[in-house]
Amino acid sequence: MFVLVEMMDTVRIPPWQFEMKLNDSIAEELNKKLANKVVYNVGLCICLYDITKLEDSYIFPGDGASHTKVHFRYVVFHPFLDEILIGEIKGCSQDGVHVSLGFFDDIVIPPESLQQPAKFDEAEQVWVWEYETEEGAHDLYMDTGEEIRFRIVDENFVDTSPTGPSSTEASTSGATEEIQKKEAPYTLVGSISEPGLGLLSWWTNS
Repeated sequence: MFVLVEMMDTVRIPPWQFEMKLNDSIAEELNKKLANKVVYNVGLCICLYDITKLEDSYIFPGDGASHTKVHFRYVVFHPFLDEILIGEIKGCSQDGVHVSLGFFDDIVIPPESLQQPAKFDEAEQVWVWEYETEEGAHDLYMDTGEEIRFRIVDENFVDTSPTGPSSTEASTSGATEEIQKKEAPYTLVGSISEPGLGLLSWWTNS
């Protein structure tokens, strides 16, 4: 679920931080810049693990800050495909079951990846597994707040870096920017369509 990623960046240390140790200042700036941010095709950055190399620091004319090229390792949330995780249902929609891990919310289990047969209850706004037994069908509701075990089957990165609209797109730029703002930079797709997966309460007495 968590991996160490080697990174490199040039860190700017403002003059008022010169009284601090260089490593402490760099660590503070890196965490300020990266913590809880998604790096494209890397994952969700959690915290600095260590600094592996510091190159020479420079102060440029007109800028009183120092600039240091830093090699470091960062703890990143990036689950492997087929990894099994436990989260909490934060809601349901026609798109599927939306799951949260507490620190990461952009997880969806699409309808085709639920235990089948499944139906969406419009009145309750929840997905229901129509569990078949010898005694007949039983509706097992996937309520908000329930703990759910799921398998990671896909991931999707979206480059949400700001881009300037061209002249031909000027008339529709407002609507396009609004859509881009709502698009998650990193989304995980899960599945519960196999025995042992789904709500933990389904399997406790099995």
